[in-house]
Amino acid sequence: MNYFELFEIPVSLQVDKNILSKKYVALQKKYHPDFFTQETEYEQADALEKSSQVNKALKIFKSSDETIKYVLQLKGLLEEEEKYQLPPDFLMEVMELNEELSTDSTEQINKLEAEIYQPVKPIIDHFNNDTTTTEDLLKVKEYYYKKKYLQRILDRLEG
Repeated sequence: MNYFELFEIPVSLQVDKNILSKKYVALQKKYHPDFFTQETEYEQADALEKSSQVNKALKIFKSSDETIKYVLQLKGLLEEEEKYQLPPDFLMEVMELNEELSTDSTEQINKLEAEIYQPVKPIIDHFNNDTTTTEDLLKVKEYYYKKKYLQRILDRLEG
């Protein structure tokens, strides 16, 4: 069972936060281990496992980047620790930014992030599990890795 099935919501690159909150509360009421103290050991272990899955799913669904990663993994388009090759022109642009890190860099990186988001925004906004193509999802994958790359630079700046 994947996390979308667990929460009984459609597969999406953007989970509605209001629905997410309501589903989370309902699932916690259903599976919280405190409600299974009088049950068998098996039922207690099962409730603990489901409660843990609910918490992991919530953490993923609260983060747009993690939700994108999760959907790409569900579709078999992204693997853990994958060595993804970013386009050379993007790497050159980021390398130049990296060499000139300053207080203005955060603004430049945020601007670049907005630029790389524009081409995939319609795909993310209108994702449909049945009709969105693999080609479109591969564009989202590239965006995901570019954003991750930019985030590492921002983390260094702030750290």
